Amino acid sequence: MKLSVHVESWPAARPFRITGHVWNSFDSVVVELEHDGAVGRGEALGVYYHDETAASMSAEVEVVAQRIEAGIDRAALQSLLPPGGARNAVDCALWDLEAKTTGRSIWELTGVTPQELETVFTIGIEATPEQMAAHAASASRQPLLKVKLDGTQPLERIQAIRRARPDARLVVDANQGWTFEQLQILAPAFAGLGVQMIEQPLARGADEALESYRSPVPLCADESCLHLGELEQAARRYQMINIKLDKAGGLTHALLLARAARERGLGLMVGSMAGTSLAMAPTVVVGCLCDFVDVDGPLLLRRDRLPGIVYRGGQVEPFTREVWG
Repeated sequence: MKLSVHVESWPAARPFRITGHVWNSFDSVVVELEHDGAVGRGEALGVYYHDETAASMSAEVEVVAQRIEAGIDRAALQSLLPPGGARNAVDCALWDLEAKTTGRSIWELTGVTPQELETVFTIGIEATPEQMAAHAASASRQPLLKVKLDGTQPLERIQAIRRARPDARLVVDANQGWTFEQLQILAPAFAGLGVQMIEQPLARGADEALESYRSPVPLCADESCLHLGELEQAARRYQMINIKLDKAGGLTHALLLARAARERGLGLMVGSMAGTSLAMAPTVVVGCLCDFVDVDGPLLLRRDRLPGIVYRGGQVEPFTREVWG
């Protein structure tokens, strides 16, 4: 098996802001595995709050390149690399390669039934509530909005968006940006505004208070649940978890995590760190098992790779083999 690793940079359609971070472009690592004339590909953006970058992920893959090229399966990969973006890129390349060498689609390989999905459309943090409301109004074809918030005017921002889009379904993501006291004030107000879910309100490692808190809006763990090893703790504090392939370290682990979370009665969301259709396609597979789907990564970019996933408003069509898998 021949391994190739390279870094790509994809300009953002507009500056993308969340709590404490802004992106003008999204950098990814792409892994290609060639065997018997077939090439499998995987794309990862990494976990930014663990200081993963395209360069660091590329270096992590190169360290184990000989072991990969000697021939490795997905089961062995789980112990060769830790959860994170590097393992995600290799894992997804292995899935894609198997699909191409066997002639079986990713749907056949995973047993997941393909379906049309409804994705959130993300409204990043902007300077004023009015600017965010204008952005929401311009996304009139998107029925489900995910609003990024921090500790500055969170209620005013949701009120402005609700006035601009009374028709929209809303979920919010604080990206660890609130205190417990803020959550206690905001959750009832957000419930009154029809917010359907609050994602990661408190900081990772500082959310113990949620174990005895009953929120009027379901709470979803993102940064507080990276992989299976963190599921038990998250299940005591949250009603949902957000599965991301970059956190879990690939589709293989993400599917196991989804099954384990359902066994514990948790709701599921699938998300991403943005990326092109190459990163979104395996995320869409997990999305077919979830209650909320966040696969709008290509919509945040100035352009996508081709062929790409087809988006029609908020609807995501099942992708073809030409895209991935």
